[in-house]
Amino acid sequence: MASPSQSGVFNQPPDPRVQQFTESVQLDRRLYAHDILGSQAHARMLAQVGLLKAEEAKQICDTLDEIGQEIATGKLPLRVELEDIHMHIESALIDRLGDVGRRLHTARSRNDQVATDLRLWARDEIDAVERLLRQLQKAFVGRCEADRDIVIPAYTHWQRAQPVLAPHYWLCYCEKFERDRLRLLDCRRRLNVSSLGAAALAGTSLPIDRHATAMALGFDDVARNSLDVSSDRDFVLELAFVLTLIAEHLSVWAEEWIVWSTSEFNVLRLPQAYCTGSSIMPHKVNPDVLELTRGKSARVVGNLQSLLVLMKGLPLAYNRDLQEDKRPLFDSCDTVRACLELAASIVAESTLNREEIAARLDRGHLDATTLMEALIIRGVPMRTAHHLVGTLVGEANRASVTLAQLPDAVFEKVFAEARVNLDASIKEVLGVANAVAAFQSYGSTGPQEVAKQVRFWQEQLGMTTA
Repeated sequence: MASPSQSGVFNQPPDPRVQQFTESVQLDRRLYAHDILGSQAHARMLAQVGLLKAEEAKQICDTLDEIGQEIATGKLPLRVELEDIHMHIESALIDRLGDVGRRLHTARSRNDQVATDLRLWARDEIDAVERLLRQLQKAFVGRCEADRDIVIPAYTHWQRAQPVLAPHYWLCYCEKFERDRLRLLDCRRRLNVSSLGAAALAGTSLPIDRHATAMALGFDDVARNSLDVSSDRDFVLELAFVLTLIAEHLSVWAEEWIVWSTSEFNVLRLPQAYCTGSSIMPHKVNPDVLELTRGKSARVVGNLQSLLVLMKGLPLAYNRDLQEDKRPLFDSCDTVRACLELAASIVAESTLNREEIAARLDRGHLDATTLMEALIIRGVPMRTAHHLVGTLVGEANRASVTLAQLPDAVFEKVFAEARVNLDASIKEVLGVANAVAAFQSYGSTGPQEVAKQVRFWQEQLGMTTA
C-alpha cells in the first residue's frame, strides 16, 4: 500500500494525475489526532519489546505531539503527493528525526494503521452522538410535566384514531431514540477491537505485543485474524446503519411537527429561532430546520447504500476501494450530529396550542374504541361490539354530531336490532376525558401508566432530584 514515491521497486515516477486521483488528505485529515494516538501507542510498545530504544520512543511521541499541534492550527502544509494524513504525519516525523522517525512504521502497515484510526474516530463519534441522543430524550421528558394534562389525537393512516396524553407521545420518541442509543453502544462494543499490529494482512515476524497497544488505546480486545483486519469494514457498515435509523426517526418526528405547525392543524407553535422567512411573502414563517432534518435523512440513507455497494464484491484482503469508505461515513456522522444538536432545542422550546387542541378534540369519534370496549366488558362479543359501534358512528356522522350527542333512542334502537340487552346509559363512558381515563394496560396512555413511565424516564436520564 506504499506510495509509489516511497517504494524502491518503482523505476518510474507517478503520473501527476494519478497523485491527484488517489489523494485523500483533504478528507482524512480529520483522523490526524487518532493517527497520532495510535502511533504513540505503537512507538511505546516497540520500545517495550526492544525494537526501539526508550529515548527514541520518547522522541517520537514528543515530536508527534508537536506535529499534531501544527495540523490543528493549520501550520503543517498538506501536499497531494503524500496521499493521506498518515503519510503526512510520518513524513513530518522523518523530516525532524531522520532514522528514528523511519523506525516508527516497524511492524505496521497502513492497512492496520488506517483501520485502527478509523475505529478510534468512530468510537469518539458514537460517544458524541450518544450524548446528543440523551439530550434529545431529556428534552422530550422535560416537556411532560407542563403538558401532563393535554390530550391530543393520535393517528393511523393520518386519520384520527384514539386520544392520548401528550406525555405519552413525547415518551414514544424516548423509546425510539433509546433503541438507537442502545444500538450505538452495541456497535461501539463490536468496533472497540484493536486492528493495530495485524500489519498488511498476515501479521509480522517481529516480536510485537498487540495486547499492549490495545490496552493503551482503550480497546476491549484484539482482532484475532490478521487477514480479517485488512478487509473488515463491518463496523463502518454497522455504524452507518445505526445512524440511518436515527436519521429515519428524526425525519418522522420532523414530518409530524411540520404538519402539526401548519394553519390547517395549528396544534404546535415552533420557536421562530429555528424557522426562516420567505424571499417574497412577508408573512411566512417556514419550518426550514425541520424540513432540512427530513431532507438530510435522505443523504444518510444514501450513504449506507453507497457503503453496502462499495463492500459487496471486494476480495480478501485489502483493496484501495476501501479509501472510499470515509466520505459517506464522515458525512453520515456529521449530518446526524447536526440534526440532533438542533432537535433538542426545538423540542424544548416549542409549545402546544392548548385552546386549538381542546376545541377540536370531539372531532373524529376518538372515544369510539372505548365505547366498544365498554360493550365487551358488559358481555357483548368483540366483533358484535365492533359492528354496533360502527353503526352508531354512521348515525352520528349522518347527524353531524358526536357519539355522546346522539339521542338515547338511537342507542336503544341499534341495541334492540342486534338483540343486545343494553340501554343508553352506556353513554356515560363517552367523551375524550373518559376515554383517556379508561386506559389501564401496561404501557398505555392511561394517566397512571403515563405517570409511571415519566418517572421511569426521569430516573433513566438522571433528571430526578434527591
